[in-house]
Amino acid sequence: MTAPFALSIQDLAPIADGTTTPQAMAETIKLAQLGDQLGYTRLWYAEHHGMPSIASSVPEILIGSAAAHTKSIRVGSGGVMLLNHAPLRIVEAYRTLEALHPGRIDLGLGRAPGGDGYAMRALRTGGGEEFAQYLSEMLAFEEEGFPPEHPFSHVAVAPGGISLPPLWLLGSSGSSATAAGQLGIGYAFAAHFSQTPAAPAFAAYREAFTPTGAFPAPRTLLCLSVICAPTDEEARFLSSSQEVNWALFHSGEQRRLFAPEQAIAHPLTAQQRAVIEHQSSLWIVGSPETVKAAISQKAEAAGADEVMITTTMHSYELRRRSYSLIADALGLEPRS
Repeated sequence: MTAPFALSIQDLAPIADGTTTPQAMAETIKLAQLGDQLGYTRLWYAEHHGMPSIASSVPEILIGSAAAHTKSIRVGSGGVMLLNHAPLRIVEAYRTLEALHPGRIDLGLGRAPGGDGYAMRALRTGGGEEFAQYLSEMLAFEEEGFPPEHPFSHVAVAPGGISLPPLWLLGSSGSSATAAGQLGIGYAFAAHFSQTPAAPAFAAYREAFTPTGAFPAPRTLLCLSVICAPTDEEARFLSSSQEVNWALFHSGEQRRLFAPEQAIAHPLTAQQRAVIEHQSSLWIVGSPETVKAAISQKAEAAGADEVMITTTMHSYELRRRSYSLIADALGLEPRS
């Protein structure tokens, strides 16, 4: 039986301990091709910086690579951290991607920096209060909306003759939901790390929604962290890599993703264990039956049109198996 919501993938291009960055890059293509074959709706890459376990620092390069190696799955950013970039640069990059792969690209935008304070300074990141200005400027470049007296009105955005792909606004607290609705774009909620309930944000988004060409109706996407294995026991074992990685990250001990055996043996402080206990309530871990029930419950409770799954696992092969098991459990129809 097919689920009443679409199913998609978020890939952070994880770099597992004992592997190389080229291996991690090659894995992004394998996962994209698998997602395409299994019938997933879209594949997004999230911009992160200064994290040894994550290689998705430049989403547009991964998007172009994945789109070139697949046929039908939509590929995009989930998201571009707009405050790290000049708005003109984002318009140029995503118009280029849309021209190369018409009708298959998404542009998701977030206000977070995607890294710690050191990375923010290195990136010359703007302050969070500047996000609305950055977004307004990006839209003005796209729509040629600068008044004649504005110096940017003289900028010919290249490439011309092409529009930006559909826009999505990313949120984790609900503060951007109304803005996404008023703009008539998609709205994605980061329930894979946020303790804030998604349902009120989705309701505010729908209430404020104004139809546009790209989005004639509101579209809500719920991102969830999921690890699936044939049994609950194996899934819990595999999730130990995610648990320890999360605890180390939040105590400033960043490193590549441990194998489960390493993670289980790694000593943790009481504070790190508390971090895991707090965050693990958001993670869905288990067999196909367990995972199907949990995903369906969260999607229904939030009122999500689409669920995007992110999976943090040391073994690339078992990570791909997890996406396959989920696709089968939720009734995705494979593409020929």
